[in-house]
Amino acid sequence: MAEKKKISRRKFLVRGGLGTAGVLAVGAYVFRNPIRRGILEMANTMEMAYMGETKNPMVWFEILKDNTVLLHSPKVEMGQGSFTSFAQMAADELEIPMAMLKVVHAATSTGNIDGMSTGGSTSVPGLWQPLRELAATMREMIRTEAATKLGVTTDAIAMGGGVVSANDKSMTYAEVAEGVTEWPDIETPVLKPVSEYKFVGKPIPRIDLEDKVYGAPLFGMDAEMEDMVYGAVVRPEKIGAKFLNADTQQAESMPGVIKVVKEDDFVGVVAATYQQAENAKNAIIVTWEAPNNLQQEDLEKIMTVGNGKTTIIQKEGGALDDDDSEIMEFRSPIGAHAQIEPNGVLASVEGDMATVKISTQVVGITRKEVAERLGFEEEKVNVIPTYLGGGFGRRLHTPHAVQAAVLSKAVGKPVKYFFSRKEEFQHDMFRPPTHHVMKGKLNTSGSLEGLEHHFVSGDVGNNSALVPSFAPTILGADVGAIRGGFIQYTGVPNYRSVYWHVQLPFATSWWRSLGLLANTFAIESFIDHMAHKADKNAAEFRLENIANDPLSVRLKATISAAVEKANYTETIVNGRAMGLAASIDAATPCAQVAEVSIENNQIKVHKVTVALDPGLAVNPDQVKAQCEGCVIMGISASLHEEMYVENGELRPIIYGPYDMALMKHSPKEIDVVLLQGKDTPGAVGEPPLGPIGAAVANAIFRLTGQRLTKLPLKLS
Repeated sequence: MAEKKKISRRKFLVRGGLGTAGVLAVGAYVFRNPIRRGILEMANTMEMAYMGETKNPMVWFEILKDNTVLLHSPKVEMGQGSFTSFAQMAADELEIPMAMLKVVHAATSTGNIDGMSTGGSTSVPGLWQPLRELAATMREMIRTEAATKLGVTTDAIAMGGGVVSANDKSMTYAEVAEGVTEWPDIETPVLKPVSEYKFVGKPIPRIDLEDKVYGAPLFGMDAEMEDMVYGAVVRPEKIGAKFLNADTQQAESMPGVIKVVKEDDFVGVVAATYQQAENAKNAIIVTWEAPNNLQQEDLEKIMTVGNGKTTIIQKEGGALDDDDSEIMEFRSPIGAHAQIEPNGVLASVEGDMATVKISTQVVGITRKEVAERLGFEEEKVNVIPTYLGGGFGRRLHTPHAVQAAVLSKAVGKPVKYFFSRKEEFQHDMFRPPTHHVMKGKLNTSGSLEGLEHHFVSGDVGNNSALVPSFAPTILGADVGAIRGGFIQYTGVPNYRSVYWHVQLPFATSWWRSLGLLANTFAIESFIDHMAHKADKNAAEFRLENIANDPLSVRLKATISAAVEKANYTETIVNGRAMGLAASIDAATPCAQVAEVSIENNQIKVHKVTVALDPGLAVNPDQVKAQCEGCVIMGISASLHEEMYVENGELRPIIYGPYDMALMKHSPKEIDVVLLQGKDTPGAVGEPPLGPIGAAVANAIFRLTGQRLTKLPLKLS
């Protein structure tokens, strides 16, 4: 397959003779101020290309004897519907019906390994070009091989429905593939125009729907192996506690216990059943080195603008003077992922081989970590991904795979190990809490003269396996925490955004939409405040302060579409008010109008209108479903969810006390309008999560005159 000539970032560093040390030295000087800001702004809107094998179709596709074509996907399916989109893209180029193509997770033994992860709303846009090229190349390989077997030229071959034909002779794809040990080397053909596709752009039903309805064993919790036993690992309750030692005497003699395993960094138990493993785990007496008890008020003092290291991520014009500016503060809490399926894994170590079945978003990284701990070559570890019972970034961190592998090696049997719900809540990779200071200034005519966003956050991308260790030194800002933190009203003469980084004592990382929800809540609530102060319609005020670059024009279009579709008004009608908010995430603009009332002093969201410009929608129905899911998840995060610190522990530890939106809290209507501001697919899974918190808060202001500045939103 023809390979495009591109120089990767790493090759550039090697050819430039820099290496990591050189990058740090250069970064200490060059990557500051305008250059650093330019890189950060580019990272904020950049659409990530796929980083994995894209040369060999035989790594991706497998033709079975029944003429089914298997697509081994390096991206995992965690409910976003990406497998259906992949099938649409591949089937159109392969000239086969959708029913003939089945998408499965690629085990690492296939060689089809994603170089990064599944996340960041990159699956469909990242594979849009390479997957179609691979499918088209596979089609032409089949055509060439069929021509040889039928004794005709390739021009004489007709293809369709998984069958090739020429001169009244025909063969199925499976018959063409039979006995082939070496496929012809084919140049990547010109792809079909989208207008000729039968499936792309159509609302095709999800290909995994039937299995999920009938309860097929798809998820990590369903995984089984012959002679399987169960594991459990002791985890601390206190934040920052370090394992020192353990008294395992009682646990070792308990019913069903096969072995207690003590490592330098953890102690675990293996037993015949899940409950026996849990019982023995609870009997182990562990000595922890724990820091002083942290309280919620201590945390909020830490998480305040002015603390930590600062980086100006965006700047135009001059800074605002506090004395003649409007200033407001906003906060968001710690957020848990709270996915239905807790983290878990099934690992089997036999000799120098390891097999791992796991719900993970980082297949390649999981394989690497297991191999390193066991002292194996990576090729000796086969990671078999499963469907995810909720991901949202939680499964971008999978060290429990290492622990299960260690336990399996110790007992010589497959070990299944899952977190308890308490462990899942206390040892989540949390969404970090944030604090924001917004500043704004109007001129004498009521136009916005300046706008500033100062915000503090803990790590999102930094200290994760996905972000290079030198990135914080070069960039100065966490690429996850700053998502949504940029001022999008770049038609204003003076604007800037300033990021403050604070190191938190507990683990924080990727959470669906990263910093987008909190940052948009602060910026869009404040923009609404400034529009009110200027005595202007909030939609018109936004539009007049947005610039005219291509992405900004698309943002304007989404705001206009949402306003038109919702019949946006700032008049209270029948006890209901509307709130507007908009954001850009991963180059996908989104605007939302929330229709809200107050019932028994509770906030009730009746309807949300969403306008999204994801570019080309491979499956419009799926895109709309993602918008609906984001709105409901955003309502849950904005009106209900909150973790807190008490006596050095993270709480709550179970559903119920950890308040989440229920069906009764969901809007009865979510109306989605899709725009196409570009010709290729863009990010979908996270951008619609951005505006909802601010949209609801802005509607509440219309109703009550209260400007709520803290998530979750609560009426006084």
